[in-house]
Formats: sequence, C-alpha cells, structure tokens
Amino acid sequence: MQNIEELGALASPRLMPKVERQRLHDMVVEHLRSFITEGVLAPGKKLNERELCETLGISRTPLREALKVLAVEGLIEINPNRGASVARMSELEIRETFELMSGIEAFAGELACERITLQEIEEIKALHYAMVVSKNQNDLPGYYQRNRAIHDLINLAARNSALRQVYLSLNRRIQALRFLSNQQAPKWERALHDHEEMIEALQARDSKRLSSILRHHLLEKRDAIMLMVRDDSEHPDSIRR
Repeated sequence: MQNIEELGALASPRLMPKVERQRLHDMVVEHLRSFITEGVLAPGKKLNERELCETLGISRTPLREALKVLAVEGLIEINPNRGASVARMSELEIRETFELMSGIEAFAGELACERITLQEIEEIKALHYAMVVSKNQNDLPGYYQRNRAIHDLINLAARNSALRQVYLSLNRRIQALRFLSNQQAPKWERALHDHEEMIEALQARDSKRLSSILRHHLLEKRDAIMLMVRDDSEHPDSIRR
C-alpha cells in the first residue's frame, strides 16, 4: 500500500492545473472588466476574439469562458449569430439604475456609521489622500480606482451580505459610466469635496448626514452622465472613450 507522502505526490500534478486555470480565468475576467470600465471597449462595440486573444496572450477557450461570466453580469451581450459585443444601457436603464444605486449606497452609509471600525476609517482616509495625489498627477485610472475603493469600503463596513451582493451586481453594470463621469476636472474637485464630507460624517457617526451625502453624490453622477449620453447621441464624435 502506498504511504500518504506517495499519494500526495501523485495527487499534486492533478491539482495544480486546476489552480492555474482558475487564476487565468479570474485574470481574464478582471482585464476585460477594466477594458470596459475605462472605455477601451466602448458600449456597443463588437468584440474581435482574435484581437483580444492576442492582446491578453491567451487562447480562445479562456476568453470565451470569461465572456460568459461578463454576459451574466450584464456587461457583455452574446448573440449566437453575431458574436459578442459590449452591452449598451438605455437612458431609462441608466436613470433607474443610478436611482437604485443611490438608495443602496445611502443605506450602506447608515449601517456603516454604526458598524465601521476606526481602522477602516483610517483606510478610507488614506485612500482619499492617495486619490488627491492621483488627481494632482492627472491620473484618471488611479483616481477612479481609489474613488471606487472608498465606496467599496463603506459598503463593506455596513456588514450586510445581502446588501453587498446587490451592490456588487449593480455596480458592475455602471462602473464604466461612473468612470466616464470623472473625466472633467470640475467633477474631480466636486467628488473630492464630497469624499471629505463622507469622512467627516463617518468620524462623527452621523448616519443621516452620510446617507444624504451618498445619495446626492450618486444622483449628481446620474445627471452628469445623462447629459453626456444625450450629447453623445446627438454628436457621436463629442465623447472619446
């Protein structure tokens, strides 16, 4: 009979490819999400599998598996006859989704004021300072990543798993629009001011104030995006993603 060490040695080669495949799968999904968020793959764009495979250095199998995940998330539309394309939200979908997200973030803020730790507040403050640096360096991707991380930490601090799942699902659909709304300098300044007020409300455990700030913050983004989308529809070359 083989001993435990021999069995472990035999089992290891079978397990490792599964781990590597999962890592590759997660990496491809995350890269494609980033391409969509940052406008590299614009809404309505038909996806060229060969080009994406060359860009990511992968075969078509992991790419197609990743596209299925993004289709479930609502970021990609797959048509059996025409292939895959980046999903495009209608004006009504944009308005309704941001309205719903404003309520979700407002509620998360209320819970976070009750449950957030001092260490988590310090993490949010550090992200805010890093966001200011990104803004001063005109680093939009870095600015947006830290901006998004602040909202994510507030949501996590609510410590409500059901709320968390709804937040993640909705946020994936509008990440590209949230990124787009930050492309004008005055909006960066306004967002920084809003985040300073969020931190003050968190430190004071003022749930009503934080709830109001977050709701207004999201509705302002909605209004800015609606204007940009309408302008884009009237003047297709006016917005470069």
